Amino acid sequence: MQGVNADSHRVTPYTARAGRVAVPAGIMAAVAGAFAYVAAVDPNEPGHYPVCPLLRYTGLYCPGCGGLRSAHAFIHGDFLAALQANAPAVLGYLGFAVLWTVWVVRAVRGRPMRLDLGPVYLWTAGALLLVFTVVRNLPFGGWLHP
Repeated sequence: MQGVNADSHRVTPYTARAGRVAVPAGIMAAVAGAFAYVAAVDPNEPGHYPVCPLLRYTGLYCPGCGGLRSAHAFIHGDFLAALQANAPAVLGYLGFAVLWTVWVVRAVRGRPMRLDLGPVYLWTAGALLLVFTVVRNLPFGGWLHP
């Protein structure tokens, strides 16, 4: 390779670390952009976002109903309103923050991120989400409506 400095292709610890953190940084940039948009465009005002098709056609709240309002309230520091709009979504935001932080720390240290949830955890999470969805649509579950 004439005219190419062989040292210019050497991987330094800094460039290796930056490469390992690139994917988590990209994910965080996308999430931050989405949250910034929801923070700026209030989902409580009609016409900014599409209506949930399940709610529109059946009158039933899906597990995601109120998620945008929850994100909007969360970003603006109104955590009680965020929990009232969609409590599982708030748990999801916090869970994402913890997992993302662990991912970045492991990436900086050069260790792979492994999230090995067994079927019991996944079925439990699904069952809890199903119970939340059913209860929020029952007459006594009105306090869970977004």
